[in-house]
This record gives sequence, C-alpha cells and structure tokens, in this order.
Amino acid sequence: MNVVREIQRINEQELKLGVSGKASWHHKYRDSAWVYVGGLPLELTEGDVICVMSQWGEIEDINLVRDKDTGKFKGFGFVK
Repeated sequence: MNVVREIQRINEQELKLGVSGKASWHHKYRDSAWVYVGGLPLELTEGDVICVMSQWGEIEDINLVRDKDTGKFKGFGFVK
C-alpha cells in the first residue's frame, strides 16, 4: 500500500508543477499493456482470473499479488 500512496503523491506533485509529456514518469509506461485488477475474491486462482479477463482479449501474462509469508492471494494483481 505504501507504493500506491507514493505514486499518488508523485502524481499530485506533477499536477501541481504542471509536469507533462516526456518529463512525466507516465511517459515511460505509455505503451505498457499491464492493467491493474482489484477487488477480486480471495478464493480466485490465476486460471479463474484468466478465464474472466479473457472475455476482453487474449491474456499474455498475469501477476496476482500474494502475501510473502503465507502465499495467500491479496485480491488484486496485474494482467497483460
């Protein structure tokens, strides 16, 4: 969650300073195909998420975020 807060802070600072175009950190990721998916039920597997998300196109890769100690799914991830 700290990463999300830091990204929000950086975004707010860029807006305040009027940063845009190649000067923004967004420029580096403008062609990225990764999409955040969140609010997912904790019992879902990678296969479940792929099945659901494939309704919108071919899934190339998936990264579901898991707790580093327990390995349990945290309810969000990234799909490419």
